[in-house]
Amino acid sequence: MSETPESAPAPFSIPLFRRIWVANVTSQFGSLIQGVGAAWLMVELGGSKTQIALVNASVTFPILILALFAGALADNYSRRSVMLWAQIGMFSVSVLLCVLAWLGLLTPWILLGFTFLIGCGTAINAPSWQATVGDIVPRKTIAAAVSMNSMGFNIARSAGPALGGAIVAAAGAAAAFTINAFTYLGILFVLIRWKPDDVTKPRLREGLIASMAAGVRYVSMSPPVRLVVLRGVLFGIAASSVLSLLPLVAHDILGGDAAMFGILSGSFGIGAVIGALSNRHLRDRFHNENILRISVICVIAGAVTVSQSHNLLMAVPGLIVTGAGWLTAVATMNVTVQMSVPRWVVGRSLALFQMAIFGSMTFGSWLSGQLADEYGTANAMLIMMAIQGIGLLAGFFMPIPDVEEINLDPVGRWKEPDVNLDITQRSGPVAIGVYYRIREADLPKFLNLMNERHRVRVRDGAQDWTLARDLHEPEIWVERYRFPRWRDYILHNERQTHADRGSLLALKDLHQGEWPLKIERMLERPVSNEIIETDQRSDMTIDPGRPTIPR
Repeated sequence: MSETPESAPAPFSIPLFRRIWVANVTSQFGSLIQGVGAAWLMVELGGSKTQIALVNASVTFPILILALFAGALADNYSRRSVMLWAQIGMFSVSVLLCVLAWLGLLTPWILLGFTFLIGCGTAINAPSWQATVGDIVPRKTIAAAVSMNSMGFNIARSAGPALGGAIVAAAGAAAAFTINAFTYLGILFVLIRWKPDDVTKPRLREGLIASMAAGVRYVSMSPPVRLVVLRGVLFGIAASSVLSLLPLVAHDILGGDAAMFGILSGSFGIGAVIGALSNRHLRDRFHNENILRISVICVIAGAVTVSQSHNLLMAVPGLIVTGAGWLTAVATMNVTVQMSVPRWVVGRSLALFQMAIFGSMTFGSWLSGQLADEYGTANAMLIMMAIQGIGLLAGFFMPIPDVEEINLDPVGRWKEPDVNLDITQRSGPVAIGVYYRIREADLPKFLNLMNERHRVRVRDGAQDWTLARDLHEPEIWVERYRFPRWRDYILHNERQTHADRGSLLALKDLHQGEWPLKIERMLERPVSNEIIETDQRSDMTIDPGRPTIPR
């Protein structure tokens, strides 16, 4: 459970967070107005039910394909610069969309293409913004700041769609697109003026491919994040049906127009605001898994109510309950990811979580559209909520852990060792050997601890990890692993957190020898059959760059 409110500063007491939050909410208002315009314009253009459902999918699908790349950018480059360029790109696309809309040149597939491009900008922007939260607020405030971000989005959701529906009904979708374009100006102004400290940049920067691989490796070997990603997939597949089918609920079930669609979307947003405001109290009272279960039950109950509604008096309360459950579920999983990983990999971890949940939402939106074409809107929503029940049951076998008390700050004690060879950061491969002396009686504890060390080593970049026992001195055990370059070895050691030191300190108690441990660091060199003639009087010649063999 979370810290008490008195122990953590309020997010809005931090000026930078407050400024970015206000600018983001303004931009989100525009995005939601644009979303209403795009969804209703697709109906007016005669798009199929699948195309209508794909309006929502065209925004979430880019997250599936770009989020990991965006996370690598967030962890290796200035997050402010990444956000700025993403916002410039979305602004440019939105302006072009306005022009084509006013000229009447849009078709269903062209409209989907533009919403896809805007989704690409969102995918690039999101990991940097979410990772920045942990940079500008204290750890104890992260959960509250994430909830405030979600609340801000859903404040916009509560009013933006209703306003968008009114704008579309009065002036058409082109007017909604125009308003959205103007709302980018505020966030652009804030980002241009913000000058973050250079100390937030990593001292050693990985290549983007290596960085993405490191993110996947870390998440795959981090049990808390792995659980959240899996639960996010189960949640997103079915939960996506609510928003993707909402235009059809307004048009087919309730027989309404764009204004009614806006009211329904706004009702969902009101529920999300309620969820955000209650999230802090829930975290003080319940464990993460219990909050997630309550949230999923709300989504199921609300969506079933909406599917059986024949007037606004039934649909609006159902959407409020659904919105509250949706927000609380996503915020709980987001906070768990943020607080389960150290800062060096938080952008990529959040990106992989987004890929999981929004990728599943993309598939869920497509599936919802297919089911609606085949069985009707109401039945499609009921089928998707039956699928959501699978995720609810999964919580009894894969519960989300509480991670707030884990200390993931870097230890900061490791110093690059002195070596007698002239090497650079790119030198490699590097082989490491760590020696332990363990009594026979302590072997079960030792082997359990080494399983944990193996997970941590590989998670943080080590390769080819092995554990061997000396045949002549059975008390001697050698842990060996490799790195492609000396730089990777430096990064591995600098990434050690206080949480990781637990197993190392336990090993210290078992080790029957001097401490610190004996560590061998070796630069590997390949053996070649090529002989370089340097002295005719010698029957063995030496190439100073590699070992040699006799003639």
